[in-house]
Amino acid sequence: MRGGLGVGLTVLALAAVLAAPAPRPQKAEEVGTFVWDPHRPRFGGLSAIDLAGDGLRFVVVSDSAAFFSGRLTRGPRGEVTAATVGPPVFPVSHHGTPLEDWMDDAEGVALAPGGGFYVSYESHDRIVRYRRGGREWVEEYWPPVFKTFTINKGIEALAIDPKGRLLAIPEVPPGGGDTPVYRIRGQEADLAFTLRRDRNWAPTGADFGPDGRLYLLERDFWPLLGFSSRVRRITLAGDRVSADEVIWQTDPGHHDNLEGLAAWQDGAGTIRLTLVSDDNFLPIQTTELVDLRVTE
Repeated sequence: MRGGLGVGLTVLALAAVLAAPAPRPQKAEEVGTFVWDPHRPRFGGLSAIDLAGDGLRFVVVSDSAAFFSGRLTRGPRGEVTAATVGPPVFPVSHHGTPLEDWMDDAEGVALAPGGGFYVSYESHDRIVRYRRGGREWVEEYWPPVFKTFTINKGIEALAIDPKGRLLAIPEVPPGGGDTPVYRIRGQEADLAFTLRRDRNWAPTGADFGPDGRLYLLERDFWPLLGFSSRVRRITLAGDRVSADEVIWQTDPGHHDNLEGLAAWQDGAGTIRLTLVSDDNFLPIQTTELVDLRVTE
């Protein structure tokens, strides 16, 4: 029985490799990977990241609703070499009380114009705005369309467009089909545009770059092999998608569970992307910061 099981697993792994899509030409290169372990209480499960324009000051959110901020140190290629992390901030509800466990599944973050940041939650789908590093609750949004999301497949990515408007992207489209991108206006979520959905690829993070284009991080999972990740670059003409291309893609297992993306620009004017992985608080997974340089 043991021998038969081993052969079966080998066949499955080989089949997964053969079924994997052929690598695409890369328009972004990986310049560094930093394994992040600051030994802070509640650190881990990082589902989202956003950066200031200098690519150094950061905020990350954990899917146990702990917020961390601090400053990155970068090497000569723009890669993260160290990170100074502040103590965890545990957000409160609109009642001013700590979030209950069943309300704390934070998945997306976006720095807000004028200060503070937005965080999306998958458990009881909603978006909350905070100030003071997450210590002060400001307001929260519960658009009716959020009630149609599949359980644990709600708003996975937040991004602020060049006009300062908040966009939200679910992990799985309600009802299937293409992926909707919602423009949040208080308690309303208007459909801004849609993005094609390719097989099992699912959005996990997004950010607008200084070039005005939307960078979308997606993942796929291959049994026995691990996660595959890719970044799409989307050019918009108003609310119409005029170009949509994959600029970076990994083989399964090359990185851990990459869930967050932040775009910034270096001193030479080159677009940079910093990605963060969610270790799910498991010892067999790692928290990584992966840095990409867009080459064309």
